[in-house]
Amino acid sequence: MGDFQTEFTVILVITLISTILIIWKLYKSSHADTHLPPTPFRLPVIGHLHLLAPSAHHAFHKLSMRHGPVFRVFLGSTPCVVVTSPEIAKQVFKVHENVFSDRPQNSSVDYMTYGGKGFIFAPYGSYFMFIKNITVSQLLNAKAGESVELEMLLGRMTNNVISRMVTGNRGSDEEDEAEDMMKIMAEVDKLYGRFNLSDHIWFCKNLDLQGLRKTAMDIRRRFDVVTERILKEHEEARKQNMETEVKDLLSILLEISEDESMEIKLTRENIKAFIMDIFLGGTDTAARTIEWALSELINHPNIMKKALEEIDQVVGKNRLLQESDIPNLPYLQQIVKETLRLHPAGPMTQRLAREDCIVGGYRIPAKTTIFINLWSLGRDPTYWESPLEFRPERFEDKQADCFTWKAGKYGDLTSVDMEEGIAISLPRANPLVCVPVA
Repeated sequence: MGDFQTEFTVILVITLISTILIIWKLYKSSHADTHLPPTPFRLPVIGHLHLLAPSAHHAFHKLSMRHGPVFRVFLGSTPCVVVTSPEIAKQVFKVHENVFSDRPQNSSVDYMTYGGKGFIFAPYGSYFMFIKNITVSQLLNAKAGESVELEMLLGRMTNNVISRMVTGNRGSDEEDEAEDMMKIMAEVDKLYGRFNLSDHIWFCKNLDLQGLRKTAMDIRRRFDVVTERILKEHEEARKQNMETEVKDLLSILLEISEDESMEIKLTRENIKAFIMDIFLGGTDTAARTIEWALSELINHPNIMKKALEEIDQVVGKNRLLQESDIPNLPYLQQIVKETLRLHPAGPMTQRLAREDCIVGGYRIPAKTTIFINLWSLGRDPTYWESPLEFRPERFEDKQADCFTWKAGKYGDLTSVDMEEGIAISLPRANPLVCVPVA
C-alpha cells in the first residue's frame, strides 16, 4: 500500500510539474507574441504578396503610414519585418549588427552568383571574412587600421582610368565586351529586383512560375561567355609576361587563386561571381543616380542655373571639370546628396535574423527577413522638412557620414608638412601617409 502511495505521489508530482511547465511555456509564447510587430490582415497561402504591387518599397511606405515604422508581413510563408525608421534601422545595422549579418536566400541571386560565391550576397562566415580581407588588403592595398600612402593609391587609380581611356587593352573587341556586359548587368539588376514566388510559396518551390529561373540561366550563360573570354586573355598575358606594372582586378584575383598559401582557395566561379558583384555595384547604380539627378535639374531650372554658375566660377569655361575640383563645389555635392535622399540607388536592403532579437521594443524571431526601406527613410517628415521637395540647400554645412583620415603612419600627427617636390605637376616632396578611420 505504501509503495502504491509513493508511486501515485511521484506520478502526481510529475504531472503537476509537467502541467505547470506547459502552462508557463504557453504563457511565455502568448506573452512574447504580444510583442511581435503589428501586421495587416493576410490572405491564406500568399500572405501579403498581393499588396506589393506596383513596387515593394512604395507598398511598404504606404503600410508604414498605417501600421507604424516597424511592422510584420508574410511573403507567402516567409515571415518578414519592414523597418522605415532611422532609429530602428540603426539598431539593425549597428546595435545588433552580428544578429543581422546574413542575407535571405534568393534562388535567382544564388544561381547568378554560383551559389553565393561572390562578395555582396555571400553568407556571413569564414568565406565572407576571407573575401572581405582580400578586398581590403589586396585590391585596396591596405589592411584595416594600417596607413595608406595616398599618392600611390590615387596615382594607381587615375593611371588605370587614363590608360584604359587613351590606349585601351584589347583593341576593337573591348567596346563589344563592354556593351555586352552593360546589357547583362541591366538584366541582372532587373532580375534581382523581382520577387520570386517560388521562394516564398513552399509547394511552388520546384516550379518556375514566372520564368525567372529560365531567365537566370540564360543571363548566366551569356555572362560566362564574356568572362571566360576575358579570363583566358588575362591568363595568356600572364603566361607570356605581358602584364603591365599596374595590375587590374582580374590579374590580382587570378594571382590569389594560384597562391597555395591562402586559407581558402579562390575557384574560377569565385572570380566570376566577384566580377559580377563589382560590375553590378558600379554600373547601373551610378548611371541611374546621375540620370535621376539630371531629371531633377531639368525639372528645377533655377537649381540647374545655380550649379552651372558654381562650376563656371570654380572650373571656368576653358577646361573640363576634374575630380580635384569637387571639394570646391559644395552646391554640386549638395545636389548629389539630395538626389540620393530622394532616389537611393537601392530603395531597400535586406537582412536575415540569425537569432531572436529585440528591436524597437518588438521581438524579432530568428530566420525573419528584415526589409530596411531606404526610400522611406529619405521621405520621413520627422527628419526632413518638406521631404518631397528637391531642395539641395538642406545639406548646407552638413558633412556626409563617411570616414576621416589621421595623418602619419600611426595616425599620431596633428599636421603635415607642405614642402613641394620638383615635377611638372607640382607634387608633394614627401608622400602623404594617413590612416583611414571609420
